[in-house]
Amino acid sequence: MILAGDIGGTHARLAFFESGNGRLRLVNETTYPSREYPGLEAIVSAFIHQDSSRVDAACFGVAGPVRDGRAQISNLPWAVETSRLASKLNRGPTFLINDLEATAWGISTLQAKDVITLNPGAKNASGNRAVIAAGTGLGEAGMYWDGHQHQIFACEGGHTDFGPRGDLEIELLHWLATKFGRVSYERVLSGPGLVNIYQFLRATGRGDEPAWLAEQMALGDPAAAISQAALHGKSTICEQALDIFVSVYAAEAGNLALKFLASGGIFITGGIAPKILPKLSSATFLEAFLDKGRMRPLVEAMPVQVIVNENTGLLGAARCALDRARSI
Repeated sequence: MILAGDIGGTHARLAFFESGNGRLRLVNETTYPSREYPGLEAIVSAFIHQDSSRVDAACFGVAGPVRDGRAQISNLPWAVETSRLASKLNRGPTFLINDLEATAWGISTLQAKDVITLNPGAKNASGNRAVIAAGTGLGEAGMYWDGHQHQIFACEGGHTDFGPRGDLEIELLHWLATKFGRVSYERVLSGPGLVNIYQFLRATGRGDEPAWLAEQMALGDPAAAISQAALHGKSTICEQALDIFVSVYAAEAGNLALKFLASGGIFITGGIAPKILPKLSSATFLEAFLDKGRMRPLVEAMPVQVIVNENTGLLGAARCALDRARSI
């Protein structure tokens, strides 16, 4: 029995998986609001209290860099340590990895129904792969092809410097720099990032904010209100904000593809992508992804797919636990 966790800034999802015949079967799953708990240990305690299944191995994918069995969660006031998690479980090896690393581990478990293709790429494309995910923050990971299998590695590429394209994005960068100082891609490509783009457009007189939208943003999730208004054509300023978001998302996915030489494909995941699929499927995304000058033919041959299976991170954490436990 494997305990797997997919731990983000908004939600922490824990699940038990049973391993047999080379497959993982989901036994039980619970989602917790991350910010309502003082740390991951409290969530693990709550989960195992409601289910007394034995734990043979455990792995948690967390949103932040993991060094020497310890992680500081990027968008939560949590420090997570493997040793403290292991003490809660009392038995079995326990592992801590980056959340996008966990997603990368889960890709091999996906079926055709779990992905939506945005760019088919070359026939029988193979080689390195990359994963990018906008949600509460921006995560990235790589999958190096060693000639036999993919070797998965984490990175913190979402915190690299935002590179604007065109006059409007340059103006956006200056506006964000005034507000935050240094501007990373995460300041643009995340739920709060979409709100930043919207506020920039509003502050620079590029659209009016309807009263109903202001009310929705005040009472609920501002990013969700903006994206839904854009997708349903209810607000011009929201449509413009989402168009900028999608264009920057595509450009950074293309940057990642070039840096990792991801001839085997780019996978887009995270909480936002499945909710804005109509925009990601538009010419706006694909043109920005391909807009790499002399490298356009190279990225054109790279498949781009959106992962719509929300359990990919959990499956990946479980697969990682199983693989590493066997090697001990």
